[in-house]
Amino acid sequence: MKILVRQATIADPASASNGQVQDILIIDNTITRIAPRIEETADHTIAAKGLMVSPGWVDVFADFADPGYEFRETIASGAAAAAAGGFTRVFVIPNTSPVVENKTQVEYIVNQSASLPVTVHPLGAVTKAAEGKELAEMFDMRNSGAIAFSDGISPVQSPGLLLKALQYTKAFEGVLIQVPVDKSIGAGGLINEGIVSTRLGLPGIPGIGEEISLRRDIDLLRYTQSRLHITGVSLAASAELVRAAKKEGLQVTCSVTPYHLFFCDEDLAEYDTNLKVSPPLRSRADMLALRKAVVDGTVDCIASHHFPYDWDHKHCEFEYAKNGMGGLETVFAAVNHVLPELSAEAMVKLFSLNARAIFGLPDAVIAEGAPAELSFFSRKGTTLLQQQQSRSKSSNSAFFGKELNGTVAGIVHKGHLIVNQTI
Repeated sequence: MKILVRQATIADPASASNGQVQDILIIDNTITRIAPRIEETADHTIAAKGLMVSPGWVDVFADFADPGYEFRETIASGAAAAAAGGFTRVFVIPNTSPVVENKTQVEYIVNQSASLPVTVHPLGAVTKAAEGKELAEMFDMRNSGAIAFSDGISPVQSPGLLLKALQYTKAFEGVLIQVPVDKSIGAGGLINEGIVSTRLGLPGIPGIGEEISLRRDIDLLRYTQSRLHITGVSLAASAELVRAAKKEGLQVTCSVTPYHLFFCDEDLAEYDTNLKVSPPLRSRADMLALRKAVVDGTVDCIASHHFPYDWDHKHCEFEYAKNGMGGLETVFAAVNHVLPELSAEAMVKLFSLNARAIFGLPDAVIAEGAPAELSFFSRKGTTLLQQQQSRSKSSNSAFFGKELNGTVAGIVHKGHLIVNQTI
């Protein structure tokens, strides 16, 4: 297949053409030529006003619910939503049925996604059945394709077990991913503890639980000198803890969700169950502090925390609704909308380059002779995604019907071209 990209601004600090408006010719999944103007007949031509191209984007934390919960999402539908959102690679959490706790389960995900346009990377469970009681077979999973290790939505609570896991993964330079949640604090809470929870009459989840969890994990990281990625950071205090740990020289990185940057607990006034997430939406001050942490580089990645749920689990009383929001297709537009001051280089680091460096993924430099793993987008224009247009099987997104600044045109990866519109 021959693809010609017309007059796109290249956003890749490692490329000799960074910042330049160029034509790009792709033949059989290889970038064969980059030039100001290419006169060539192609099978597909990509051309759009304000088009930008970067190394393929990476999402480091999503739920594709397969195997076991295919009524919510499948690997195929999740990958379709990811491609529509501009992602060429997605890390999927192990909280499936059965849990991804051994090489057989890892190989299932790798094989199921082999022919898809998006590379789906399994996250192997840290503990058996993600129950936090006994370490899983992490080395075997690593050899079978697990990109990193996490108990996903059930983060390891035992300090002793997390210590052993950090020591174990250090032997092969593995990375652990933790969500900063202490389940013993605010166990019956529904939203952030504060003025809004009091006004709405809903039990709160104190921020101190996240702080304690994160501080403990950093202390264990300091002791083991291993590698740790914290995802779902939701507090100003948490960002400060990560900032201090980085300054100390610890191998800690972090990611935030688009909805923690876009919404705060004040948006829960109508009891919208799509905004019931974990960690919960925090105060407006926390939301603004997280935006600042993205701009100053404290935050390394944007993680979708795409948690698709069926109608029954979200269209119910707030108390009984499941935690989680879908939204792979609107990640870029949501971030671009609230952080227009981010440079193109900073945006590409957030969405692609930092995750590749942290987790040892292949480089995707935009250069002649390199494999074509590209994301196409524009920081202009608007995204207005309606539920019926979504590629995901589920519809629990608070971003449906919201006009957001910025658009994703599509991706090229593994010889596939996926476009979101006629371009």
